[in-house]
Amino acid sequence: MTKDTEIFRHTIAVLVDNEFGVLARVVGLFSGRGYNIESLTVAKVDDDENLSRITIVTSGTKMVIEQIKAQLGRLVPVHEIADLTMDGPSVEREMALVKVVCKGEKRVEALRMADIFRARAVDTTEDSFVFEVTGVRDKVKAFIGLMEPLGKAEVCRTGVVAVRRGIETI
Repeated sequence: MTKDTEIFRHTIAVLVDNEFGVLARVVGLFSGRGYNIESLTVAKVDDDENLSRITIVTSGTKMVIEQIKAQLGRLVPVHEIADLTMDGPSVEREMALVKVVCKGEKRVEALRMADIFRARAVDTTEDSFVFEVTGVRDKVKAFIGLMEPLGKAEVCRTGVVAVRRGIETI
């Protein structure tokens, strides 16, 4: 692979008006051009200015990522775009709720693994736990993988949330 054809994972933050149809337009931009969204999170972040922040994790060549950012910039309700992968250091986190159904030694092992990963048991019954694990994508993925043989029954994951380090903001 040459440098121009290498695929890179990028986290892009987009500040948009919090109004009907904006998310559909952003997602439509990706699907209409065949770009994949690996992770997508959206939340209202400013009540006074009625703004939402969309955090998108996608992959592509340098040229594709530049096209994505340019096309996002042309959408009318978009106020700002930040490529958190390229704009300097950032902090990324993901959260998952992992339901584990187990008894006996597997129950003890699930609690031990949760402690190692700093996962919290947010619900427990005689036969199950629901663990909350937060961290970088690989940590969350590793925890889920370790719960598989112990009785993993269900997983709910958020998308990536990310913010620049330091004083700069979007």
